[in-house]
Amino acid sequence: MSSVSQQLPLIYLARHGETAWSLSGQHTGLSDIPLTQRGEDNARQLGERLRRLSFARVFTSPLQRATRTCELAGFGQIATTEEDLVEWNYGKYEGKTTVEIHEQNPDWELFRDGCPAGESLADIGARADRVIASLRSSHGNQLIFSSSHFLRVLAARWLGLEPSAGQYFILDTASLSILGYEHTRGNPVVRLWNDARHEAG
Repeated sequence: MSSVSQQLPLIYLARHGETAWSLSGQHTGLSDIPLTQRGEDNARQLGERLRRLSFARVFTSPLQRATRTCELAGFGQIATTEEDLVEWNYGKYEGKTTVEIHEQNPDWELFRDGCPAGESLADIGARADRVIASLRSSHGNQLIFSSSHFLRVLAARWLGLEPSAGQYFILDTASLSILGYEHTRGNPVVRLWNDARHEAG
């Protein structure tokens, strides 16, 4: 890594810890599901990994799975709640697994079709673009606590890809990813993705 790229800001993305629905594979959009005990433990482990770093700004989704992860990681006192960081609104598919959805609609694909009575791909892409505009207007490293599908779209849009490219960025619970630049701000890159080495066991 060049000395120039080291001086460029980094955007740390933290997915929330495990919930009962993330464990069962149910689509969890705006339902305010708490963390499991394992989810809380992994949030603390994530905090241990991040505690030596400093951030110009910290943001969290208002949903408790993100805010609790943020709190347990040690950033609750300095985080700003950002409505645009909420998870994809799954509408009629809220709480359903992909298998259950395919029983009703075998051809459905989230990153192509969006959700009936929920958000379209364009809707969530527009939210990601607003977040990115805010991130790029600030100097210094920043930290975000949010949910899987939103963060996947955010990564795609950071790179200038269509929101549908989020389908290629798998994210595990309590994982850490880093967006940044190579050489200049005109070259956005993914510097780390879906890293959960901080989790015990």
